[in-house]
Amino acid sequence: MAHDKNHAAAHAHPSGNTYLKIFVILTLITIVEVWAYYIPALVASPLFNPSLIVMSAAKFAIVVLFYMHLKFDHKLFRALFSGPLIIAGATIVALMFLFHKLSL
Repeated sequence: MAHDKNHAAAHAHPSGNTYLKIFVILTLITIVEVWAYYIPALVASPLFNPSLIVMSAAKFAIVVLFYMHLKFDHKLFRALFSGPLIIAGATIVALMFLFHKLSL
């Protein structure tokens, strides 16, 4: 019985209130992304694309961690998802540097 109780606690999911907070955060980030597009000086800035990438990455991480329940899964599943994701992200950044789309 104790094992079942620990197993249930390890797989507990957030409450509806937590999902509502996550929804609000995702909505606010999306509003900032759309708002940034309508500021001509920001669109012309070299920081425009990296800022959108960072905001999109943050939304992606929140969705994966909470709505796909990766935060509550076994560490092996996190590693199997995160490892290739990091490699893909590093490849994209390297290609952006290579083709001069990202210059710091």
